[in-house]
Amino acid sequence: MRRLLPFVLLITACHPQQTITVVPPPPRPVHPEWQHRLSQQNADATLYQHTSAECHRLYQQGYELARIRLEANLRKPRTLPPAVIVDIDETVLDNSPYQVTNVALGRTFAPGDWAEWTMRGSAQALPGALEFLRYADSLGCDIYYISNRHISEKNVTIKNLFELRFPDADDAHVLCMDTDSDKTKRRAQVQERHSIVLLVGDQLRDFDEGFKDRSKNDGKATVEALRDTLRDYFILLPNPMYGTWLDALSGKADSLKEGRKADYFEQHRY
Repeated sequence: MRRLLPFVLLITACHPQQTITVVPPPPRPVHPEWQHRLSQQNADATLYQHTSAECHRLYQQGYELARIRLEANLRKPRTLPPAVIVDIDETVLDNSPYQVTNVALGRTFAPGDWAEWTMRGSAQALPGALEFLRYADSLGCDIYYISNRHISEKNVTIKNLFELRFPDADDAHVLCMDTDSDKTKRRAQVQERHSIVLLVGDQLRDFDEGFKDRSKNDGKATVEALRDTLRDYFILLPNPMYGTWLDALSGKADSLKEGRKADYFEQHRY
């Protein structure tokens, strides 16, 4: 199933100047069999995130490093009160049960299914997240949660965080997406009144939107260019289930745009 590109059929035999534009048919709906195949392709990544002791330890390790970086950055001079910015999904809250359900049912991400999951407010804290943010709070940092959960999910998200006893789980500190997934403006909003001493996320875009561009060496060139800054101010946590890295290879994880991913495997096989 490939997306058809617009094309022009030129008829020159009888009427050399005549141009007829042929409009392609609308894209076909995603067939359930394709959804099932795409879901199963994500099974190992989901199980790693949901069950492995390795992933559990990676979160602990990430938040242990976050303490070290936070303490070092708090010793640096600043003129505004300190703030820590964290993402929510796969950073402080664990949504792998939702992904496990998708694999079990042979389905991929859908807004309705996702909303049903978030409205339960039952996501659990990821290893080390609660302890780290309480520690940052005890050192005088304001905690801001900048998430691309939709604004309609904000209240239930706050409730979920509050019931797990995360600090600053309130309307002022939880900044959800309204129309734009770019978090730059929301980070700038925090920076107006705070010195941002650390950011934590599962996507490089949780640090800077420039990491959305994966055109040069799949984004690794940008990582190398900002390596020192990333080392001091950003903690990256594991998430093999979804993200910009996957979008760059194949479009959205629940789409049928398999072309570039297939090309990648062809180019990199041994």
